[in-house]
Amino acid sequence: MVVAKRVLLISFVLLVVSASLGYAKGNKAAPAADGETVEDTVEGEEPVVGKSEKKLEVGQVTYDGRSIMINGKREIFFSGSIHYPRSTVDMWPDLLKKAKRGGLNVIQTYVFWNLHEPVKGKWNFEGNADVVKFIRLVQENKMYVTLRVGPFIQAEWNHGGLPYWLREEPNIVFRSDNPAYKQHMEAYVTKIMKMMKDEKLFAPQGGPIILAQIENEYTHVQLAYKELGTNYVQWAANMALAQNIGVPWIMCKQTNAPDPIINTCNGRHCGDTFAGPNKPHKPSLWTENWTAQYRVFGDPPSQRSAEDIAFSVARFFSKDGTLTNYYMYHGGTNFGRTSAIFTTTRYYDEAPLDEYGLQREPKWSHLKDLHKALNLCKKPLFAGASGVLRLGKETEARFYEKPGTDSCVAFLANNHSKLETSVTWRGQEYFLPPHSISILPDCKTVVFNSQQIVSQHNSRNFVRSKAANKLNWEMSPEPIPTVEQVPVNQKKPQELYHFLKDATDYGWFTTSLKLGPYDLPMKDSIRPVLRIPSLGHAMGVFVNGEYIGSEHGSHEEKGFVFERPVTFKQGINHISLLCMTVGLPDSGAYMEHRYAGPRTINVLGLNTGTLDLSQNGWGHRVGLNGENLQVFTEKGAQKVQWTKAVGKGRGLTWYKTYFDAPEGRDPVAIRMTGMGKGMIWVNGLSIGRHWMCFLSPLGQPTQTEYHIPRSFIKPSKNFLVVLEEQGADPKDIEILTVNRDTICSMSTQMHPPHVKAFDRKAGKLKVVAGVPGATAQLNCPNYKKIVAVEFASFGSPEGACGTYAIGKCDAPGTKKIVEEKCLGQTTCTVPSDPNLFFKVDPCPDVKIKTLAIQVKCSH
Repeated sequence: MVVAKRVLLISFVLLVVSASLGYAKGNKAAPAADGETVEDTVEGEEPVVGKSEKKLEVGQVTYDGRSIMINGKREIFFSGSIHYPRSTVDMWPDLLKKAKRGGLNVIQTYVFWNLHEPVKGKWNFEGNADVVKFIRLVQENKMYVTLRVGPFIQAEWNHGGLPYWLREEPNIVFRSDNPAYKQHMEAYVTKIMKMMKDEKLFAPQGGPIILAQIENEYTHVQLAYKELGTNYVQWAANMALAQNIGVPWIMCKQTNAPDPIINTCNGRHCGDTFAGPNKPHKPSLWTENWTAQYRVFGDPPSQRSAEDIAFSVARFFSKDGTLTNYYMYHGGTNFGRTSAIFTTTRYYDEAPLDEYGLQREPKWSHLKDLHKALNLCKKPLFAGASGVLRLGKETEARFYEKPGTDSCVAFLANNHSKLETSVTWRGQEYFLPPHSISILPDCKTVVFNSQQIVSQHNSRNFVRSKAANKLNWEMSPEPIPTVEQVPVNQKKPQELYHFLKDATDYGWFTTSLKLGPYDLPMKDSIRPVLRIPSLGHAMGVFVNGEYIGSEHGSHEEKGFVFERPVTFKQGINHISLLCMTVGLPDSGAYMEHRYAGPRTINVLGLNTGTLDLSQNGWGHRVGLNGENLQVFTEKGAQKVQWTKAVGKGRGLTWYKTYFDAPEGRDPVAIRMTGMGKGMIWVNGLSIGRHWMCFLSPLGQPTQTEYHIPRSFIKPSKNFLVVLEEQGADPKDIEILTVNRDTICSMSTQMHPPHVKAFDRKAGKLKVVAGVPGATAQLNCPNYKKIVAVEFASFGSPEGACGTYAIGKCDAPGTKKIVEEKCLGQTTCTVPSDPNLFFKVDPCPDVKIKTLAIQVKCSH
């Protein structure tokens, strides 16, 4: 095994050296590779446009069984989902530039119906709802667009993107052969398509949109509607085609997509799970490659490794794939009340660009390297005939070769999840780590292996702001209404969705009961119990103005039972229920028939027996007093009384304070330590729901920090308001800045050279002059420089970025050598070369040594 690795390393070195001799001395840059037109830049810097940068090619979009074509030219597409309302307008340019630098040539986004038409007939395309502006910015960055019109989108977005008012249209059944739904759906799709055509945004008009999607993952629910489902799919396809937009339509996860609609795959491993296009004349498209997993409150952290994503993408393209889309490439933030049922405010934070728009390494760079490697293969992929050769029980070669030429590309795969191996391919031996694919653009030279990361790593840091944390909190308890303020108007509590109409999370239900001395227990040790089974989602209970407690469901079990002992008094007792939604459903059949709210209300333990209050007569009020007065704005806050916040407040209390803008330009977050559940506003703008008391199985809150976009913040006197439903003390809340200034690199002697060492010129794979073999490469973001080497070891270091530790083998003086090469530099390269670190090997028993470096960047 070691011999095979050494042979491979020597071949890499010889290839680099021989190719270097072929270039004139003094050349500082190599020609741009096929499909790669933007050179590497530091994070936050304008990309350098090379001479080979071409204008975005637009025009006729067609397809066949092998690929999508633009003006008859075949292309492979690397796409990423970035949703315009999950970030701010100010963030869009930076997100799209980073996507472009990451090797993407397509941006995918949904169109969010309930964002654009929240009230029937009243349209909104302003601010971060300006979808046209977003698409134009994509085009300015020379990328294409896939527009997922839906109008049902799911997307962990409130109500799956369908506006609430649609639910109350007479005789409506969502997503079926239902006249009312089809009428509204067609009107919406027609409006959006007309807007895109009027703005000339489709490719045949010179715009960037090359694909459009109708419906979304309908196969999941189609059987529930029987014949009405089958008819609906055909109707939706015909309705979409009648829009005459000039680009192909797709349906994701729709196995029976009617011609000419293209059926596509969603999942983690579509190279193995996708049955393929339902007709031979359709290409193989992967519309959702899940880069992690969205999280709901109560979830532990979600992970998906860069290595696994790279493996799945390489496998898909090795099996005739032509487009993959990372869902999400940037997840962003569910501001306000936009998240679906129980979904966190933070969305797909484990994507290549995290919630704050910072590059998550090595995911961002490893995928960028993968895109470069696949672009080197583009011409052989489309020109050659495909073949498969089994190399062993768990190994195989997939290749594309044009007979009679040297046009050839190969993918060598080790499908075993744990064991490394070596294979022989066309007379040469290749080492394959477990669960890996090596890409050989000329069927000879490995330019990328999905398991061997040569790009840098980083670690996210939350730094307490010195300028922003002079917080002086004041509090104002929310008034608890009784039947005197909210008189009885119905016999029993209303259903919660219909009652609130998605205008707020909160609805009051009030009633009263009169108890005499013989109704109450005689013994002090016995107390009545209030029991309220509910269909969800959460509820706070007050008796005679006193907070009794709260209960909630979960994403999996929306319903719950509130059950607490209560102290009643003789005479009139007031019961006030604050019933809450946490987003509306976003998936499943018959969404218009989902319900929430209390089912029955019983008092147990009275001398007169169990008392059923379910039909006792109930008063109803939508929303909180503080919401109606808008106390989260400075003007509205003047309408209530505030006192200094001291200690733990009563359940359901408003808190306010001011803070100055944090120093620097880094993203900003608020850490909600010590709080329970509620909502947060900055300068009158909601940054979403917080829920600290809903712990994951690991005993920690699912989300602790909440994003405050810089565009929400003024230089000073920023008005911060927190609605807290539980009893809590805001004293430990912190304003933070966010960075990824801890960067690392880890490489072994056996790692191949970086993929940017290779280029394709005149159909031949070449090696760029002056590019070394295996190296540790470090590059500070945002014009910063390396100010400290926090860890350096050559030998057998352990751990990961942020947690490195010295192993059994360590070359003395490694840190000093790294400091000499890297301190004060924006970028540095350190070879993984034993000759650099020692004259006499201190641990010869460690045959393959690893170099690990961790540095700190700063201005």
